[in-house]
Amino acid sequence: MSSVVVVCGVVASGSLVAWLWLVLARGRFWCTDQELDATVSTTADERDKWPSISVIVPARDEADLLPITLPTLLTQDYPGQFHVYLVDDESSDGTADIAAQAARECNATDRLTVYSGKALPPGWKGKVWAMRQGILRSEQSQSECLLLTDADIMYAPGVVRAIVRKLRADRLELVSLMAKLHVVSAWDRLLLPAFVYFFSKLYPFRFVNDPNKATAGAAGGCVLLRRRALQDAGGLKQVANEIIDDCALAKLIKGSGGRIWMGMTDDVNSIRPYESLADIWNTVARTAFDQLGYSVTALLGTVLGMLFVYLVPPVASIIGAIAVATLGLSGASLWLLSVCFFAWALMSMSYLPILRRYRVSYLFALLLPISAMVYTAMTVSSALRYWQGHGGEWKGRTYERTFRRRSG
Repeated sequence: MSSVVVVCGVVASGSLVAWLWLVLARGRFWCTDQELDATVSTTADERDKWPSISVIVPARDEADLLPITLPTLLTQDYPGQFHVYLVDDESSDGTADIAAQAARECNATDRLTVYSGKALPPGWKGKVWAMRQGILRSEQSQSECLLLTDADIMYAPGVVRAIVRKLRADRLELVSLMAKLHVVSAWDRLLLPAFVYFFSKLYPFRFVNDPNKATAGAAGGCVLLRRRALQDAGGLKQVANEIIDDCALAKLIKGSGGRIWMGMTDDVNSIRPYESLADIWNTVARTAFDQLGYSVTALLGTVLGMLFVYLVPPVASIIGAIAVATLGLSGASLWLLSVCFFAWALMSMSYLPILRRYRVSYLFALLLPISAMVYTAMTVSSALRYWQGHGGEWKGRTYERTFRRRSG
């Protein structure tokens, strides 16, 4: 038993070192201070200087959500030219008619153009193709900025002003906001704040917002960018085949020399409901293997890394407790328990800011290892689906396997 304790102590010590590095050197990913406040007032002399905006909304079978979300866009009190282009991406539920009705009910028909999207061509992913069609349709307006948003996103009054103000004040080419997710059920509380946490660890907001670092990320639910920056970078055709189009777009803009910024806010909310674990699972499994560049090596490394970082502290704690009960409080067992305690404590404490933001009980911090293992299983499931020819499936649409590997 003593040899097992020593081995576990060595492994747990490695996990503790990993957590020290993550907490201290990974761009303070666990903080939530990269935030946009939509309540900041604007002076009257700014009213003549607001850039024109074309809002692009790709929508595929979104009839249930558009009556709630679309009016929050159409009724934005934005001083400049502001027009919404909704692309009906081959919907089967009357999305186009529902959108037009929503515009009539909020007296904003002059702010909405509904466009019936064309069939998906080879080499394009559905959302990117829909966005491109909307952007092409909006070219006649000669708008300076594009707001790329999803059909499930609700906007608080004044938030578009705030995003534009951020873009202009910091001389940015792209601003992206992480929409606050819809957290209601127990599965939501276990997994959705953890999704934001893992995303922030993968794309630390401070690194994304630092022009001197290569890290580039964006949250596709709300992206404002300058039309000229997109054109200079080669347009959406450069990311035509990307499932994770938001981060690919951010990488494109930043790689072209543009400054980008990503932050959190309580003023942009996703209302898409997840009624079961299967709903969350399918959403994550749709893109997880793409994130790994369809690489078996990256998949194996991710699984082992998640086990090492998230599972070792609680499992080793149990082994340490058994060792104490069996061998007494020896030096080896005390060392193991101490290392596990600090590793698990760092893990849990790093999760508290996200839980506070989502008003979820701090007790879920102790369950982060479970959340991590569920996401690990989702990632493996994503790879299996890809190999079976169901990669990227979304609302009845699947994509052909390409065995593409992401460069860089």
